[in-house]
Order: sequence, then C-alpha cells, then structure tokens
Amino acid sequence: MSRSAAFPTILGILLVISSCIGNYRDAENLYLNGQYERAIDEFNKVLFISGTDLKALHLRARSYEELGNYPEALADYRKILALSPTHAQAYAGIGKIAWEQNDLKTAEKNLLLAAMHDPKDYDILLLLSRSMIKNGRYKSAVEFLEETIRLKPEEPMPHFYMGIAMAYSGDGLGTIVSFNKYLEIEPDNLTAHYNRGFALMKLGYREWAVEDFDRVLEENPRHYEALARRALCLIEKNPRQACFDLETAALNGNPLAKANLQRCAATR
Repeated sequence: MSRSAAFPTILGILLVISSCIGNYRDAENLYLNGQYERAIDEFNKVLFISGTDLKALHLRARSYEELGNYPEALADYRKILALSPTHAQAYAGIGKIAWEQNDLKTAEKNLLLAAMHDPKDYDILLLLSRSMIKNGRYKSAVEFLEETIRLKPEEPMPHFYMGIAMAYSGDGLGTIVSFNKYLEIEPDNLTAHYNRGFALMKLGYREWAVEDFDRVLEENPRHYEALARRALCLIEKNPRQACFDLETAALNGNPLAKANLQRCAATR
C-alpha cells in the first residue's frame, strides 16, 4: 500500500480516537452547572482514556447520584474504593445513597468509615450525626455534632440536630441550650420553637414554653399538638382559655388533648 493510500486511514483513526478523548475541566464545569447528563458523557470520554482517574470517577458518580441513577453511582463509588480504599467521599456517597433509600444502618456504617478517613469534613459529620439519631444512637450523635459545631460554629443545622439528640437523650436543659443557639441564627423555624417549648414545659418553665407555643400557633393555628401543650401550660392560671383550647384540639383528633379533657371537668 502506498503512503498516500495509508494516510487517510491513519487520519481517520486519529479522528476517531480524538473524538473519544474528553476534557476533565469541561466535564467538571458541566457538573457544577447542573448539566449532569452532558457531564456524564464527557466523563465517559475522560475515563475511556484513563479508567482509573479518581476525580473523574467521583464526579461521574455524583452526576449519576444527582440524576437518581443509584446503581451506576454505586458502581463508580465501589470502583473508587477498589482503587483507593481510604477514599472518604466514596464511602460518603454510598452512605448518602443508603440514606435516600432509608437503609439507615448501611448509611451510618459508610458515613462512619468516611468520617474515619476524613474527620474534618463538615457535611460527612452532619449526615453521620443525623443517621445516628435515626438509629437511636443519641450519645454518639452528640459527640459528632460537637465536632461539626467546632468546625462551623455559626452554621445552624448542627445546633438543631443537637437539640433533637439531647431531647431524645432526656437532657432537657441541653435541648433548650441547643435550640436557643439555633434560634439565634434561624429565628423563624417553627419546629425549633415547638421543640424548645416542649423542653421548657417538661422542665417546668411554663411561661416561657407558652411564648414558643404562641409563636407556632401564630403561624400555624392548626398545630393542634402545640395548642394542646399550651393549654396544659395555662390550665392553672387561665383554665377557661386552656379548656377551650383542649376542646378544640380534641375535636380535631389530638390524642394529648383527648387524654386531658377530664381536667376541664374539675374547673367547671
């Protein structure tokens, strides 16, 4: 074969190969801009040439995860761990997918491994703490939440989950302190107001609890659990209002109100 005849064939091969070569930066920009399907196509090209590129594998896995394609994402995360057994973000990715699938034990296991390999990653520690709360491991959750707060003391969510963990642990004062801090940062969160009110009520600080329940009911008059608890806080000082609130909550199916309606008979 002559050189002139071979040249087009070689050129064609080079063009095919060049079309298979991706650009990592282009793929990363597509990922950062939320163009996950296009990002996957570009990462496929990068990985066609370098199948062990951990950064490309990780962002392709994240792209699959964002699209809800969990089997493909898990396959990439597991390939990463086969290449790099201490890759914290791969463990975290598996843990996050398990969390989304409500497999909370698998989530905690993998997030714990992620935290072991990267103990200063705020997002890993926060999600690990949440999974521990869901699994009933409140004291362990508190320990990891303390670390997240040290890392980012002005972020609100660790204080919120600390309040939840403290409440489940039976630490009423700790619950109040945590929700106080959270509400300094996020003053409009009704769930936090309700939970702080509940903790204040349990500790006997009824007037302060009423303030939190009032705040909840101003925004959501049909929060019948808050209505019933406010009534119980008021039943000695303002029995007429308290009984009206209990009857209203009971009529709307609130179990706490129903269980305490007999207290109103004694006030009439």
